[in-house]
Amino acid sequence: MNRASHRLSAIHPSATLAVDAKAKALKAAGENVIGFGAGEPDFPTPPHIVEAAQAACADPKNHKYSPAGGLPELKEAIAAKTMRDSGLECDPAQVLVTNGGKHAVYTAFAALCDPGDEVICPAPYWTTYPEAITLAGGVPVVIDTDVKSGFKVTIEQLDTAKTDRTKVLLFVSPDNPSGAVYTPAEVKAIGEWAVANGVWVITDEIYEHLTYGATEFSSMPVLVPDLAKQCLVVNGVAKTYAMTGWRVGWMIGPTDVIKPSTSFQSHATSNVANVSQRAALAAVSGPLDDVEMMREAFTRRGRLIHSMLNDIDGVVCPEPQGAFYAFPDLRGLIGRSYGGVTANSTLELADIVLDQAKVAWVPGEAFGTPGYGRFSFALGDADIESGIDRLAALVS
Repeated sequence: MNRASHRLSAIHPSATLAVDAKAKALKAAGENVIGFGAGEPDFPTPPHIVEAAQAACADPKNHKYSPAGGLPELKEAIAAKTMRDSGLECDPAQVLVTNGGKHAVYTAFAALCDPGDEVICPAPYWTTYPEAITLAGGVPVVIDTDVKSGFKVTIEQLDTAKTDRTKVLLFVSPDNPSGAVYTPAEVKAIGEWAVANGVWVITDEIYEHLTYGATEFSSMPVLVPDLAKQCLVVNGVAKTYAMTGWRVGWMIGPTDVIKPSTSFQSHATSNVANVSQRAALAAVSGPLDDVEMMREAFTRRGRLIHSMLNDIDGVVCPEPQGAFYAFPDLRGLIGRSYGGVTANSTLELADIVLDQAKVAWVPGEAFGTPGYGRFSFALGDADIESGIDRLAALVS
């Protein structure tokens, strides 16, 4: 008999964090491990943001409680930044500042889902999405995609998945883990489908600045203005500004949803740490020079890992269009023996590669797509080369 509640006992731990933790434990034990697991920029937070936080620490007003929904000046800056970067116009009253983007995701599902409401969730999906849906009382309805479809859902698939219980469509572009980015025409078509069918959209725009080559980000409620009244946008500073540890995200939506969400947060967490909010204010209202530098580095690294993975016999890797992940098809490596151990799944393959080659990556089972693997290229070029060389040497 579980001592903890059934609701919490049913939660699966984050696979990405688990892989990262195992890799770090091996490193602490003296092993030379190269980790492709964590979705975290390897750059430090830009200096002007750190300086803003240092100044905030010395200001007594930041030592006290502040409004649960976020500092008014930060909400104004987020509204201005959203208009600048995606073209979406919103009022500060439509913004809720959260404890990281992950908290915004959970709050968004909690705000929209009643028990039994269905949420269309394309796979591969970030590991947190199904857990957040279930905790909110919703039911994930998974749509499978693959390398042949570019990891994108079609209108026909949406029509098939929709039932009388469908409440929400989860939409992510650029996507974690696949690196796929929907074209503006595809984004518009899906948004129009949601309006026509009366389905809410939760769109995660955390990777909005990380697109490569000719690929461009587009915001669904901008392309389909009628969607704004049934859409929640979640975002944050973690990926764009290398601020994963600062824990500041936000949710944008209609005021009749943001208001009860703010009340919910007032009981769950109170305000986000004021020093982090001051740092986020400096980030979203400052220049994008550091962001462009990081994007250029990720562009180069994405091309490198894409080329090296495709050079491995049995691996098919689409070129990453956004975010900082490669998501190769590894089914050609399954069923083989490595060092006397047979890999019958990508879950087993990931363990073998970590144990024998000291290379960490996240198997596709964590994202609802067995047979694939996520390799973050948010690490140095030399580590990418060394890590993929080790993988190639093991499986060749």
